[in-house]
Amino acid sequence: MSVRLRLTRIGGRKDPVWRVVVADQRSPRDGRVIETVGHYNAQTEPSTIVLDEERIRAWLAQGAQPTDTVRKLLKTQNISA
Repeated sequence: MSVRLRLTRIGGRKDPVWRVVVADQRSPRDGRVIETVGHYNAQTEPSTIVLDEERIRAWLAQGAQPTDTVRKLLKTQNISA
């Protein structure tokens, strides 16, 4: 089982808000998640990024792999991936 840190979409039509979640790689984008570890809203100025750094570091230590987009968010928040 490959665990990933990735985004899942919430919010309305033409108003996306994204949750940063830990999920099995095989589950669909908005499907079953293991844990929600933050959220991201690109519609605000500046973009709102809220991440639970402690839980993200714990998942990374256990071998979870972030997607490219989540890796960029982690980098902007100075969390090493």
